[in-house]
Amino acid sequence: MDYSTSDLCDHFADAIDVLEPMFINFGGQSAFSGRVKTVKCFENNEMIAEVLQQDGTGRVLLVDGGGSTRRALIDIDLAELATDNNWQGIVVYGAVRHVEELEECELGIQAIASIPVAADSEGAGEQGVPVNFAGVSFFDDDFLYADSTGIIISAEELLLEVDDNPADE
Repeated sequence: MDYSTSDLCDHFADAIDVLEPMFINFGGQSAFSGRVKTVKCFENNEMIAEVLQQDGTGRVLLVDGGGSTRRALIDIDLAELATDNNWQGIVVYGAVRHVEELEECELGIQAIASIPVAADSEGAGEQGVPVNFAGVSFFDDDFLYADSTGIIISAEELLLEVDDNPADE
């Protein structure tokens, strides 16, 4: 990402929503962006695994885990699956585990906590549904932008014009 969420907020204040500041960087990439794919599940990650098997080029997986910190929805196996399938990042309203290994992944991962307890691998879940957390409503195909400063969401892609004419030296 060639710009920061702060820059995007300055230029597109009327076109964005800003998530409440509750997320922590866990992945090897602190800045990431892409088109949202939503998953809603609670303390199980079967649906997450199914979605991460798909091509994630230009996509960010947004997981509504109900804010539970009792079980980790993302672990190193799912992070590696996401990397293998070209996902840009994962935002989890829930917990992760294998923190040291996640930091080595070339993937943006933000969540609200870490815990060593694994999620159930079987259970219900939904994908492509509207979800709401951190003071924001999310829809499939929204655009998400994340960095160390925060996370923002927009219904439209946000592009800052870049000056292609560097100053004469």
